[in-house]
Amino acid sequence: MRSLAPEPQFATLEQQTETAQLGMWAFIATEVMFFGALIFTYMIYRVTYWEQFRLAAHDSQILNGSINEALLLTSSLTMILAINYGKAGRNDRLVAFLLATAFLGLCFLGVKGWEYVEDYNSGSVPSMNFLFKSDYHAPTELFWIFYWISTGFHTLHVTVGIGLVMLLAWQAHRRKFSPNYFSPLEVVGLYWSFVDTVWVFLFAAIYPLGRAVT
Repeated sequence: MRSLAPEPQFATLEQQTETAQLGMWAFIATEVMFFGALIFTYMIYRVTYWEQFRLAAHDSQILNGSINEALLLTSSLTMILAINYGKAGRNDRLVAFLLATAFLGLCFLGVKGWEYVEDYNSGSVPSMNFLFKSDYHAPTELFWIFYWISTGFHTLHVTVGIGLVMLLAWQAHRRKFSPNYFSPLEVVGLYWSFVDTVWVFLFAAIYPLGRAVT
């Protein structure tokens, strides 16, 4: 069981927890600006070249995107349950739901990797093997540039999140957490919730909204 004494640079355990949460919120704020600017730019081009973006979006793998939407939304639930069990001192359930969260994240990466392979095989990688179909014009490539940049950075964030969740699972297995100390669970939970939320917006922009007529 973890000692309840705070780290030397903090006066109390509560101050340590608040500082960790503040640091994560500050990090999330910077990431919101990045992804927000990316999505905002996409929407400007989506309105300007709506027909070509619509054609390009119809070539995206909406089934894979939908599966990954379900996987990440479910992982949000398992992460919340893990935090709740950590607060309640249910260490066995805590480890189980942390591992479930990491597993769902790995499934997301597997589906996304398969989707990337399909995108490559269909000639949808700008500056590498991009194929202009008969009804394609230059703006269609802009859609795929957005797609690869946004989903690539998001996939990187998911990978980092899986590593953090696995670290928590290992610490929980060693009984590092208790009803009096669970702040790392909440901090990583904030990060995981942010990653899931970003995918909700990316999914909507790339797949259903991208295919919309206007």
